[in-house]
Amino acid sequence: MRGWLVEEVTEDGAMAFKECPRPVADGDRCVVRVDAAGVNFLDTLMIRGKYQVKPALPFIPGIEVAGTVAEAGPSSRFRPGERICALIDHGAFADYAAVPAIGAEKIPDDFPIRDAVALPVIFPTAHVALKDRAGVKAGETVLVHAGAGGVGSAAIQLARHWGARVIATAGGPEKVALCRTLGAEEVIDYAAEPIVERVREITAGRGVDVVVDPVGGKVAVDSLRCLAWGGRLVIVGFAGGAIAELPSNRLLLKNAAAMGVYWGDYRRHHPERVAAIFAELFELRRAGAIAPLVRDVFPLAEAPRALAALAERRTVGKVVLVP
Repeated sequence: MRGWLVEEVTEDGAMAFKECPRPVADGDRCVVRVDAAGVNFLDTLMIRGKYQVKPALPFIPGIEVAGTVAEAGPSSRFRPGERICALIDHGAFADYAAVPAIGAEKIPDDFPIRDAVALPVIFPTAHVALKDRAGVKAGETVLVHAGAGGVGSAAIQLARHWGARVIATAGGPEKVALCRTLGAEEVIDYAAEPIVERVREITAGRGVDVVVDPVGGKVAVDSLRCLAWGGRLVIVGFAGGAIAELPSNRLLLKNAAAMGVYWGDYRRHHPERVAAIFAELFELRRAGAIAPLVRDVFPLAEAPRALAALAERRTVGKVVLVP
């Protein structure tokens, strides 16, 4: 099979597109013919050895897959011919990928494959951030950073569905307009407007109840200044490239909380939540409450171009590779 192989860790994240051994179905694992692979910001870090998870070399990147079961292990709960989507440790940027039982779900027959590949990472991350961690309630105000990105676009839709007022941030007129179509009531163009001052203006000085932050760095620090009394800052990533050093005095003075979300480890710590969240998201998509934003689709052979576009913020929503 063809796959993108990281044979050594380099600063530029070099990969080679070459023939690789096809994975084997054993135990509860199955082998999936990859119909679509999701591209995530963490992939840009993992191939350069800068992500917290460092697979043994050589490895095939890609943690998000949707496709058709080609072969099933003896204790797998899936059968050949079934369509599934899954969160995996790595291996999605190839013609075939090995998929363990936990973190994988059968795709409903009426569900488009390119919508399904947006579910294993960005929507569950947004779901856990808003519900499990922040406990968002109807009537609260939620600030979503990078609203036109993967997690951001999912968070806008879910927060609106749960009755929250959404303020989003985005860079440039096109992404600002896109956030409005997703359901954001107010959108701040961070390239042209000061975020903290605009949030205070929009909320009449009160601040927001919840911040969903996939950016990190200065954005996370400024987010503390945007919180209302009892507000919650939920950290879901560091797409801005820097890990924030949060001033704890701001948490104290506002009786606020800062918390992290690592959806990937739910398979180990809360496996019972994985299937429940997938089922809810499938139903929300079926009911029209959410619609995965998939615009930027690249051939598998152009994976480096997809990763570069994502890293340079030239994409919106979920970035997808197809055979």
